[in-house]
Amino acid sequence: MNAPFKTDALPTWRLDDLYASREDPRIETDLTEAERVNGELAKLEGRMIATRARPAELGGIIDHGIELYEQAVNLMWGVGAYASLSASTARDDPAWSKFEADLRARSARIGAMSLFFALEINRLEDDELEAALKAHKPAGRWRPWLRQVRAGRPHELTADLERLLIDKAPAVANWARLSDETLARLSARVAGETLTLSELLNRTSDPDPARRKAAAQALARALAERAPTLALALNTLAFEKQVEDRWRKYPTPAASRHLANEVDADAVDALEAAVVESYAAVSHRYYRLKAQVLGRKHLEHWDRNAPLDPGAPRTYGWDEARGIVLESFEALAPQFADTARTFFAQPWIDAKPRPGKQSGAYSHSVTANRHPYVFMNYMGERRDVLTLAHELGHAVHQTLCQPLGTLLASTPLTLAETASIFGEGLVFEKLLGEASKAERRGLLAGKIEDGINTVVRQIAFHRFETRFHAARQHGELSPDEIGGLWMEIMRESLGPAVRLDNGYRHYWAYISHFVHAPFYVYAYAFGDLLVRALMEKRREDPAAFAPLYERLLAAGGTRTYVEALAPFGLNPREKAFWAAGMRQMERLVDEFEALV
Repeated sequence: MNAPFKTDALPTWRLDDLYASREDPRIETDLTEAERVNGELAKLEGRMIATRARPAELGGIIDHGIELYEQAVNLMWGVGAYASLSASTARDDPAWSKFEADLRARSARIGAMSLFFALEINRLEDDELEAALKAHKPAGRWRPWLRQVRAGRPHELTADLERLLIDKAPAVANWARLSDETLARLSARVAGETLTLSELLNRTSDPDPARRKAAAQALARALAERAPTLALALNTLAFEKQVEDRWRKYPTPAASRHLANEVDADAVDALEAAVVESYAAVSHRYYRLKAQVLGRKHLEHWDRNAPLDPGAPRTYGWDEARGIVLESFEALAPQFADTARTFFAQPWIDAKPRPGKQSGAYSHSVTANRHPYVFMNYMGERRDVLTLAHELGHAVHQTLCQPLGTLLASTPLTLAETASIFGEGLVFEKLLGEASKAERRGLLAGKIEDGINTVVRQIAFHRFETRFHAARQHGELSPDEIGGLWMEIMRESLGPAVRLDNGYRHYWAYISHFVHAPFYVYAYAFGDLLVRALMEKRREDPAAFAPLYERLLAAGGTRTYVEALAPFGLNPREKAFWAAGMRQMERLVDEFEALV
């Protein structure tokens, strides 16, 4: 048996440039200042309506008000980031959970002081607001943020109801906390070892079929034991969402996410249709070919991500992974590599897996006047190198748009995934370019599987959420009923070559996006196929592409996805745009088939 990958020397972050500890007096100082600033903002209540006939004065009030709002946001989000970053590496520590929950409640109370601001902006007519922005030129820079605020206008409630939702939000968030803590405490015994959720999932890519099977079955048992709790959390949050959506008059459960992403529902429907129509040509065909390569009639679900080579998988030390990522970013533009290099030089990455640390990976932007932090569980596999590139892509993006300020830098999910998936693509191109003929088949398999996991699987997740939320309208679903929906949707997407045993019906329970961010998942598919189109543009003219791409990232949330892609001659509202991306995936399967 191969020795396990050594993780002891992997980096952990230091958060003391935010705060030194939970007892750091700067936390109280910053929250008190946030309350003071919001108090200043509250003095403007009523003044926008009172001055609506005096454009220059109204514009000045709007400009000053948004500046105060952003100051308060920076202070509260900085403390909030410290709490969530700290808690994410210590989900087994009740003190961090309490700190995070108490802070969430206090921040909600402080934030409620500024509730009137967006509501009052939305009481202005379009022509009144436009006249104010023209009469007071400095206020014009806030147009993108005002566009986002105004988009929610048809769904706003009265001030009292909005305040009620803010006040109860921290309690509602504890259902997500319960889910997180349940999964963080999950462990299972496998062949004499005690493995965490991250380690169990990682083991399903082991070259040894028996070890994959043992890990998958142990994970299924552990999830089955916890399914009642995790189903209760999911059901409760779905019902909370259902009630709020009804009051806000959203036509579908996904509508609020589309609004936040500034994306048309028709575009998402076109994306979904293009992916589903490609199931047979991409995922179904690929898994059939993989089964053939492995000498099987079918793949078990724990074989989906198995390496084709039964020998020891290629592992990458941390320094090697860093070199690969930085060289790949350098090939795009030196600024991308220089920005990413800073994260390795500073203690801003937490890559070391350990008990109590939650699974997954992310880059937390914090605020525009602070630097991002990167979180992952590095196990030395090729996929971990790609995950590192993915999260550093986010971090570079977040850094490039910092000059805009926190409010304007905030990027819709559909564009927020662009830099991260592009980062992965650059690394894969480098690995493939350096591969021998013997290694090429394995790399192509990995690339196809990553594409399936990012596009096909995430659209399947989206379809599962759609079905679940529709069924939840008629009452609470049992864990078995949720599992039934899950199995139906997963079979549809994976195809007949993948066999799903009864244990797989509990695997919905570890997908944290369903709890934390309903309907988030389509953004991964959106971003992946969008990046495929961008990478084609880069191949056509690398020198012209780099500055255009840098401007896209640096624009943050100031442009919609349609506006952001127009300079590249791309129109994501057309179904043909998404179908072209799926055809690229199909061509990879063609190339793989030629090597079988």
